[in-house]
Amino acid sequence: MKCTALNSRHALCVFRTLQSNMAAPARTLNCEDFSMFQEVLRVMRNIDDRIVHSLNTTVPTVSFSGKVDASETCKQLYETMMEAHLTRDKAIKSCIGQTSEVMGQLREERAKDSDSLVLLRQLRKEQTKLKMMQSELNVEEVVNDRSLKVFSERCRIHYTPPKVK
Repeated sequence: MKCTALNSRHALCVFRTLQSNMAAPARTLNCEDFSMFQEVLRVMRNIDDRIVHSLNTTVPTVSFSGKVDASETCKQLYETMMEAHLTRDKAIKSCIGQTSEVMGQLREERAKDSDSLVLLRQLRKEQTKLKMMQSELNVEEVVNDRSLKVFSERCRIHYTPPKVK
């Protein structure tokens, strides 16, 4: 299906494209290699990076409002966005947990062999990686807030998201 005309098929096509772009990447999240971790997160953040374009192409202006169900379109985009946010949050926290476990093991080994420079270097490397992963949680918060702000500015008259507990 071609995504060209602004109608309900177009909106559905755009959402399918967003969902496929947002879905878990073909590669699994690699918690050991921080640069790969960041690359996968970058791909997973496509939906948030393209929110303005998505809203412009799926939520109609007044002149096209009869051709597309804006409330359904906004609802679908919101649900897709929330799913992406939750998936990324779980992935980041999972990697933080894995890295913390590795650090715990390295600390135990270091306690047994306090003279090992190799263990000390590995422990410092893991500490640095853990700090960078924790900073990704802050980045995630900023990305999510920006997306929700743009979404609410454009969809507030068409769809009101449920209150988050």
